[in-house]
Amino acid sequence: MIAEIGHNHQGSLEKAREMFREAKLAGAHAVKLQKRDNRGLYTKAAYNKPYDNENSFGATYGEHREFLEFGAREYRDLQAYARELGVDFFSTAFDKASADFLAGLDVPAYKIASGDLKSVPLLQHVAGFGKPIVVSTGGALLEDVQRAYDAIMPINPQLAILQCTAGYPAAFEELDLRVIDQYRERFPGAVIGFSSHDNGIAMPVAAFVLGARIVEKHFTLNRAMKGTDHAFSLEPVGLRKMVRDLERTHKALGDGVKKIYDSEKAPIIKMGKSLVVARDLPSGHVLGADDIVMKSPGGGIPPYELQNVLGRVTLKALHADDFLSIDVLSKPSAELARS
Repeated sequence: MIAEIGHNHQGSLEKAREMFREAKLAGAHAVKLQKRDNRGLYTKAAYNKPYDNENSFGATYGEHREFLEFGAREYRDLQAYARELGVDFFSTAFDKASADFLAGLDVPAYKIASGDLKSVPLLQHVAGFGKPIVVSTGGALLEDVQRAYDAIMPINPQLAILQCTAGYPAAFEELDLRVIDQYRERFPGAVIGFSSHDNGIAMPVAAFVLGARIVEKHFTLNRAMKGTDHAFSLEPVGLRKMVRDLERTHKALGDGVKKIYDSEKAPIIKMGKSLVVARDLPSGHVLGADDIVMKSPGGGIPPYELQNVLGRVTLKALHADDFLSIDVLSKPSAELARS
């Protein structure tokens, strides 16, 4: 379970630390940020484009992105804090410079965003670090996923592929969870997962049942906070419930072997049925269909043995509602013949 913090920390180290702590308390196994070398990543026109809206942290898009960007000091602080909490911490690398920055920090894994699924040079560069790579596949066709798989696997087979729909938020009818089955069949060498951009906590559970073994979900402290990603992110209580449901589902799926549990035994006896004497019967009576009924509780001769009981002789007088038992009946005729 990856809690995708991205830039929901709003450029605040203290807020990021709080988010790490709340994600860990909610049950996340990993927390993730996003790393960009903004001046190298964007064209001058994109960097200098006016960015005047309610979610902006700067007058231009470049200023906005720089305000939210953490450097080496913040990353080292957060690395130490993540170790203290016992949660894995890594980041999305949006460019080679950011990937090299993260490599210098010796992060345990790398994330590649959906927008870079076609960035084969970046994929191969990151693969060369020899650490696990998690790739999202939003806005892509199967051929694009195959290209990325073929680019990474010869260099580094530690690959996870996440089904993703790059809508923010993604409509439920666009999640295409059954693609998880296709990925499992098409890419047997990779771990398959789900990056969930929908509103809610149910779809990751459905994805898990379909075979997803990594779940990534955007995380925030408050969905009303300033920023573009908060509205479709989970707050701590939502993340906690989702992790709870995933853990319950993992247990509930079992091992595929049908079995009887101790917890079932008493209810099944209470609700089950036994073969019971329908009316008073003398000793030496040959049992017919009208002499036997099925009644609760269970625990006596089960009803599926009816044909093996018919025609046998009572060895003692029996009364209505007595449970039939083997010790009050003669042996079956076939068994008598053998003896």
